[in-house]
Amino acid sequence: MNKTSYAKAINLALRESMESDKSVFCIGEDVGFGGAYGATQNLREQFGNDRVRDTPISESAIVGFSVGSALCGFRPVAEIMHMDFIAIAMDQVVNQAAKMRYMFGGKAKIPLVIRCGVGGYLNAAAQHSQSLESWFTHIPGLKIVAAGTPSDARSLLRDSIEDDNPVVLLESLALYDKKDDVPNDYVKNSLGKAEIKRKGKDITIICWGYTVYQSLEAANNLFEKHNIDAEVIDLKTLYPWDKTTVFESVKNTKKVLITHQAYERSGYGAEIATEIYNNCFNILSKPIKRVCALNTPIPFAKNLEDYVLPNSENITNSTKELFL
Repeated sequence: MNKTSYAKAINLALRESMESDKSVFCIGEDVGFGGAYGATQNLREQFGNDRVRDTPISESAIVGFSVGSALCGFRPVAEIMHMDFIAIAMDQVVNQAAKMRYMFGGKAKIPLVIRCGVGGYLNAAAQHSQSLESWFTHIPGLKIVAAGTPSDARSLLRDSIEDDNPVVLLESLALYDKKDDVPNDYVKNSLGKAEIKRKGKDITIICWGYTVYQSLEAANNLFEKHNIDAEVIDLKTLYPWDKTTVFESVKNTKKVLITHQAYERSGYGAEIATEIYNNCFNILSKPIKRVCALNTPIPFAKNLEDYVLPNSENITNSTKELFL
């Protein structure tokens, strides 16, 4: 094990994939200079301009070029600096990448990864702080993945690159400098599998991305101060998601809290809650709680951003309410 930052774990995954497969290349704004957050640092020096391609500020061109390249047998990894900007490339993602395998009768492969920086906690304001995963979980033909730790960032990115379907990979902007243990050897982390980050018996907390660390902090606080033993499940893959792991946990704990950085209204947590109600309704002892961003643009001021976005205190307090 090595203590490695989230950004360096992504860099490691890209380097390993590019070394093992010459069809893999990176493309995006400033990726040749390391990218805005250092995830592609020094890759151009090793692999050259053809495989680390800087682009103009045009997300539609980045994704469109990547879709065409994937159809021709390459495995492009496109970087969208902030997920807020992907709106400009929605046609390429939703109507092209997501549909082509179906429209060609399963004969076409689209091995494309779109890396998106998501979320707040950086005081980057309304146009650089959104978590828009629910836009894409709605679309058949896409896989949606969220890395909540440096180790998972490495393994999930490598697995996404090896997949023959288009994958939207959510990278939490506030985690890029976060350091944690990363195995020396690559451990395959199959897409579609959740992970129980903390075992517990009293409540199931479902999370992904930045809220993983928040949920673990809340769970430890709940146990130490309130004798509430929370099980924390990192969903990791939002679609297709691991219903088996979640339902088994719910059957044991009988209470559920779902937390994510995205807005509560029409957030993906509501979809998960519906599936739990449909399959575990008679088991639940209390209604499902959600702790999400408030339904307002993300403010610039730190005190206001902290108020709008979820945090470990919100998770702790909402969990306690289920035990009143």
